[in-house]
Parts: sequence; C-alpha cells; structure tokens
Amino acid sequence: MTRIPIILAAAIALVAVGFALINSQQSPTVTASIVGLRASDSIAGFARATSVRAFQFPDDHGAHPEFQTEWWYYTGNLDAHDGRRFGYQLTFFRRALAPTASVRASDWATNQIYFAHFALTDVKNNAHTASERFSRGSAGLAGATGAPFRVWLEDWDATALDAVGNRVQLRARDEKRALDLSLTALKPIVLQGDRGLSQKSAEAGSASYYISFTRLETTGTITVNDEPFTVSGTSWMDHEWSTAVLGENAIGWDWFSIQLSDQREVMLFQIRQKNGSIEPLSSGTIVEPDGNGRHLTRDQFDIKVLSTWMSNTTRATYPSRWTITIPDEDIRLDLQPLVADQEMDVSIKYWEGAVDISGRSRGASVSGRGFVEMTGYAPQAPVNHTR
Repeated sequence: MTRIPIILAAAIALVAVGFALINSQQSPTVTASIVGLRASDSIAGFARATSVRAFQFPDDHGAHPEFQTEWWYYTGNLDAHDGRRFGYQLTFFRRALAPTASVRASDWATNQIYFAHFALTDVKNNAHTASERFSRGSAGLAGATGAPFRVWLEDWDATALDAVGNRVQLRARDEKRALDLSLTALKPIVLQGDRGLSQKSAEAGSASYYISFTRLETTGTITVNDEPFTVSGTSWMDHEWSTAVLGENAIGWDWFSIQLSDQREVMLFQIRQKNGSIEPLSSGTIVEPDGNGRHLTRDQFDIKVLSTWMSNTTRATYPSRWTITIPDEDIRLDLQPLVADQEMDVSIKYWEGAVDISGRSRGASVSGRGFVEMTGYAPQAPVNHTR
C-alpha cells in the first residue's frame, strides 16, 4: 500500500522527538503537516526510490537507514472462541534525522528515531483504543534487523520465528490491553507496484519500495481490560521505505487491504490532491490464490463513498462505507467498518480500522475482511515530545 499515514507522523512527530533528544533543555513544538513527506532541502544526502531493485531476504526485512522513512505495518481481523471479534494494528516507524550516523562516543547517540502505534477494536463493546510510544534507535531501546528479522521498541516487537521471516511473533502491551500473536505467511511476499517500486507521483524520487505479506494465518491471545481471549484469524503485513514519497499537491490518502473468501487479496490506494482530484499514479494489486500478483492502475478500479462519519474528537468527517469495483477482475465489493469510530487518537490523527466485506468476485458471491486507512481528513494539533 502506501503507508503514508504514519509517515506523516514520522515526518513530524519524529523530528520533534529527535530535536528534543539532541537538546533535552528544549522541547520543540511542531505542527503536523503532509509537507514532511515531500521533497525539500532536508532530504539532501538520503537515498531515493528511483528504480527497480533486487530484493534480498531476509536482509530486506530489516532497516534501510540510508532512506529517511520506513515502517513495518501489521493489521488483522481475529475471532475469539466465544464468538467475539477483534481488529488490531501494530506498526513500527523509523525516521532518520540525518543521512549519516552520529560520531559521538556514546551508546545513546543516534540519527534514528522509532515510534510505534498499537490499537485494538473490540466489536462487542463498540470500542477502539490506541496508544503510541517513541524512542531513539540506540542503547537497545529500539531498532530493526533483517537476519534474523526483528523490529522492536522497548517491549513491543515483531520477531521472526524462522530463518527467512515467514513466521513472526507479535507482542505489545499497555495498561489494560495486550496482544501476543503468531503469524505464518500463507503466500509468498508480494512486490507492490512495479516489482516492488511503488510510484506515488510523476516527480523524480516520489516513490517507495513496498513489499507485503497479504495473508498471514494468525493465532494467539488478545487481552482486553485484563481479560485474555484465545483468538485466530488472518493478518496483513506491509513493509515500506522511502524518502519524500509524496507529490507536492498531495493532501492525504485512502488505503484498502482486502482478504476475500475465494482466497484472493486486493490492495488499493488513492492519493487525494489539493484540487479534489485523485493522483493519476494511485494504484493497487490483486493477488490470486496461488500467490501471483498483478498491478492495477488507477483507471482499473473505482472507489465510491456511500456514507460518512464525523469524529467527536477531531470533528473530522471521514468516509465510512464504500463500494469498490474492479471490472477487469469481475470484482464488486461493499465495505463496512466493524466500528464507526476507529480514529487513531495519537500524535497524528488518522482513521485506521477493520472492515467487513461482501460482494461478488468472478461471478460468485464472496465475503471478506480487511482494513482501511485514511489520512489528511483531521486537523493536526501541535506535536510536543520530550522522551
């Protein structure tokens, strides 16, 4: 997809954190803006995603510090044995404050800042809760490696259970919620866009390297209000890295991950522009039951908003139901959020939540589950972090 959501957070919140770490006597305040994802003088010296590359796994599961921004995104829909349903998100973000590492002789010195978001949707109680953490990429506090794969921020982590990174353990906990999940890839890695190069606009370097596990068998435990639930279901994983990924006219994006009962998966993203249009290089991928993926261009799919929802927290109005059609693939789907309010009440305000899906695929009725992410709808308050 185009995990540009938290990148937005990375571009802003992380910069604030970084300066606070450099000078603990000052606690800078910055205003969230999508500008942090665009090209500027601040990207000088960083690598850019400009051409197709050869991926090497498991190394490429780890960090790419030569790029300014990176994230590892896990979302899923889970069922408890008593019939309760949950959605979850656990995402780790890396933001480089400078293109080269600090030369200070200290275990605490770093040019890398990490932050993470952890959210649960409890369908029975119509509740969605979220928390976040920030830390520096040094002194063992946070980091990412590829061989073996592990990304962590304190005791929140995603850790490989095999040598190639196809099986992963996720763990996160806050005051009254926790997850401890085992994920196993049921399909091979999907290279999004053009063999892993996902273009976001026609501007040079306005692209990311983007890979996904589109169907991960998931088992484990979800804890809500100190009550544990044994759960099972499916997850989706995105890993993306870039420098200044958005075009100059972008104001936000809508991203969809869809897992269908006929064993097909669909990823779509559309980047919204200042003039109300959709970026022509918005795109997607359809993945067949055998794991083969096909790139979808913007003119091959249509996303129609059926209703909206207004946040009591930010007063932002978000799309809340959709119909998606992909005529060439004989797909027509209706998407409905499990809970209307799945707005992420963290430093950067955005909506990310679990959805139910019904419709038709290849002439037959189909059901499914998925996740939707929407950014750029809510006004952003100043971000102030001193940790």
